Amino acid sequence: MAGRQARKNTPQKASGPALWASVGARVRDRERKRDAVIMTAARAFRERGYHNTSLDDIASELNVTKPTVYHYVENKEQLLFECFRAGLKLIMDGIEEQRESTTTGRERLAAVIARYAEAITSDFGWCMVQAENQDLSPTMSRKVKSLKSEIDQGIRALIRAGVSDGSIRECDEKMTAFALAGALNWIAHWYRSDDKLGAAEIALRFVDLFELGLQPRK
Repeated sequence: MAGRQARKNTPQKASGPALWASVGARVRDRERKRDAVIMTAARAFRERGYHNTSLDDIASELNVTKPTVYHYVENKEQLLFECFRAGLKLIMDGIEEQRESTTTGRERLAAVIARYAEAITSDFGWCMVQAENQDLSPTMSRKVKSLKSEIDQGIRALIRAGVSDGSIRECDEKMTAFALAGALNWIAHWYRSDDKLGAAEIALRFVDLFELGLQPRK
């Protein structure tokens, strides 16, 4: 009787759907914590600079131990790269969204410019602009340049599409893409989160400037 009662009270191990659900929950929890590490690092790098921020500083702000931070990234350089990549993902997602759009090339380019401004004014803006200037290892430097090239090519493709459908005048797509990216990247140097203008309004003003140039309005 006692043996049967003991077996009856023994906790049952999760199996089937319940097991998968528990695994999924752990994965989501790990991703959430990793995102918190990356976001905290991005803010610290923006406020104090890359070289003036240590993993100890980041661990302290998260109220965790330094080994906990190493659980999510290999070193500080990788952490900077993850901050850089998180910001660029906002732009890449915007470019991807426009691939299936049936609007004009100029309208699609304007939508991507809006996403670009959103990314630059986010907590990741400083890392997006400054990552390449932080004495990265050759391997990491190549990764950064590769991702930047993807953005550049995406913008050039939209400019070509606009020229093709007549919504953008004939222009040097390379120089136009460089001018757009350069102007947008510079936002990170002067923008502050308490500015009166938000990302959406900044994007509209940039689009207006590039569409109309400096010509007098009738």
